[in-house]
Amino acid sequence: MCADLSPVIAATTQWLLRAYPAADGPLAEVLAEVQARQAVTVAAWLRYPTEVDAALVALAGPGGSARLDWVVGADTVLLDGADFAWRTWVDEAVASWAACLLTSAALAERAVATVARGEHASSPAVEFRRLTDPAERDRRAAALLRHPDLTAPVAELHRAQLLSRLAPGGGAASGAAPGAGQDPDAVGSA
Repeated sequence: MCADLSPVIAATTQWLLRAYPAADGPLAEVLAEVQARQAVTVAAWLRYPTEVDAALVALAGPGGSARLDWVVGADTVLLDGADFAWRTWVDEAVASWAACLLTSAALAERAVATVARGEHASSPAVEFRRLTDPAERDRRAAALLRHPDLTAPVAELHRAQLLSRLAPGGGAASGAAPGAGQDPDAVGSA
């Protein structure tokens, strides 16, 4: 199942890493990438919870990074063909949800618990420890990715839909969002 979403996961992870680069050094880059990939994977599994959903996004495409680029001010750079191509596989909602998960431990834990009960749970054992319980070294490596003020413009794009999906009985990714006015760290704890 994850293979169906792998272009979306890879491209959205790449976009997050370019928008919020890691601290200096190759080890920091790897640690930041692992955290971003884990957050994007959980977000993609939440957004496309079934095999049919994954097949539909593979067929229709996720929409691209144009709005995200505009939100972070990267839309002024002229892209060549190769750089433009991978950006067409970026999913705006998945990037937004991943930003939310990276900045809220409570949301990340709830999201991981939710996907563990879904169709993706049949995938080979996947661990999301660097997302849900990052070490200090992980936090330093992904300081920009995990900074709530810096990622807020991206996170706020689709936060309400994420909260709706994670609310008890949630499942719709659109419409009225239960919990949209609540503190994201309080969702599911009431």
